[in-house]
Amino acid sequence: MIKCPECGSEDSDEDVKRAEICCRKCGVVIEENLVDMGPDWRPTNPGEINKGIRVGAPATPTIHDRGLSTIIGGNKDIHGGNISARSRAQLWRMRKWQRKIRISNSTERNLAFALGDLDRVSSILGLPRHVRESTSITYRSALKRKLIRGRSIEGVVAASLYIECRRSKIPRTLNEISEALRVTKKEVGRTYRFLSRELDIKLTPTSPVDYVPRFASKLGISIETQTRAIEIIKKAISKGLTSGRGPNGVAAGALYFASVLLTERKNQRDVAEVTGVTEVTIRNMYKMFVNNMNS
Repeated sequence: MIKCPECGSEDSDEDVKRAEICCRKCGVVIEENLVDMGPDWRPTNPGEINKGIRVGAPATPTIHDRGLSTIIGGNKDIHGGNISARSRAQLWRMRKWQRKIRISNSTERNLAFALGDLDRVSSILGLPRHVRESTSITYRSALKRKLIRGRSIEGVVAASLYIECRRSKIPRTLNEISEALRVTKKEVGRTYRFLSRELDIKLTPTSPVDYVPRFASKLGISIETQTRAIEIIKKAISKGLTSGRGPNGVAAGALYFASVLLTERKNQRDVAEVTGVTEVTIRNMYKMFVNNMNS
């Protein structure tokens, strides 16, 4: 609290318009010429008062020009009324040339195409915004170092997305990403290894535990069964049973095994469809757990 130098009172009042702090008891000006640390904007119409903002969106790597360019608006005048046909034709030509100006060279065309694909696939896979942004940065790094040559744009986008999902511990399989971008799993894997080597990206192995909540949610499995599946996986890891096996296959087998133990049995075909592995893999993992978990 600010203490009045005259009467010693701590009851003060801040006058924003005068930029002063005054004592409520004796009226002495305690401080003056205060600096306003609030947002630097002034509303010019009622809409801006309600929105509380007069600037555009922040810069983002998910747009090829980082969102710094402007966009020509709709076919209304300043009062919200319709404009003439001649003015609409002029606006159409202006928008056309503005779109061409925004993408002025091959690098920007490449980025615009790649980031458009990334935005579409991220929506399909339900990925958070921070993963989209980090994937955009990884792709930009690959483009800057000319690692795209000889490879498809979709393949590099898929590999960058897989890398950032691994970094963020958001489980998405190679199958899911390759199907969403319509490239082969082999191409995504090859490009992923190439980018990891050239960009010096160190990734820890994916844990099957990361896949359990997502698969269980899709299968409608209870929290108790999820917990048992995680315990089974951790025990299998400690015994070295998961070495060389795909994490999604281990997670699928553990979930099926746990559902059998807790009498919440799920159909093997349903588990296979959700987890992206074959029924044979689930049966093999189930047999492995049955033979080794009781020892």
